Amino acid sequence: MRANVYIVSAPSGSGKTTLLQSLLKTFTDLKFSVSHTTRLPRQAERNGVDYFFTERSRFQEMAERGDFLESAEYYGQLYGTSRAFVEEHVNSGRDVILDIDVHGARQVKEKIKDAISVFIMPPSFAELERRLRTRRQESDEAIHRRLEIARSEIAFCRDYDYIVINEVLEDSLKALEAIVRAGRVRPWRQQARIEEIIASFGGTA
Repeated sequence: MRANVYIVSAPSGSGKTTLLQSLLKTFTDLKFSVSHTTRLPRQAERNGVDYFFTERSRFQEMAERGDFLESAEYYGQLYGTSRAFVEEHVNSGRDVILDIDVHGARQVKEKIKDAISVFIMPPSFAELERRLRTRRQESDEAIHRRLEIARSEIAFCRDYDYIVINEVLEDSLKALEAIVRAGRVRPWRQQARIEEIIASFGGTA
C-alpha cells in the first residue's frame, strides 16, 4: 500500500518546528524526511537524524543523477530531499512528512501530484517579528533578512492544499493532526479494504 507524502512549509519563526515535533510524537508511524546538506554539522546535530551531511562533490553527483525530489542553495550551502529516502518509506506504506520551503514544495508537487501540502502561517507580520526577536538567537541583520524572505514567501500560501494559521499552538496542532487523519482515509489509501467490503456485499469494485 502506497502511503502519503505531506509537505509542510512556513516562514521562519512561524512555529513550524514546534508543531512538527509535536505531530511526530502523536503519529509515531509518521516518518520525517531527513534532508541532505553540504554544510557542516552544528553542535549536537547527528548525521542521518538531523541531516545527511554530504560532501559538495557527492551532492552535485546526486543532483546530476536526479536523486533529489527538490534541491536548493542557501547562503552558499546545498540542501536536497532524497527521492530514494521518500520512496522507500512511502512504498512500504509509511507516511512521510517533508519540511521544505515554498520553492522546494513546488518541485515536489511537480513530481508527486497527490502530495498533501500545508502552509503554516503566522497571525501577522508583527507577531512573526516578535517571535523572531524573542528567540534572541540572531542579529538584527539576520532577523531583517528572515523577515524579507517571509514577505516573499507568504503569497505562495495560495498554492497549498491547507493553511494553518498558527495563533494558538494547541489549535494549530489539532488542525495538523486532522489533516494527517483525513489523508489516511482517502479512497485510494484504502482501496484493497474497500474492494474487500464491496465484495462481501456481493458486488464488484
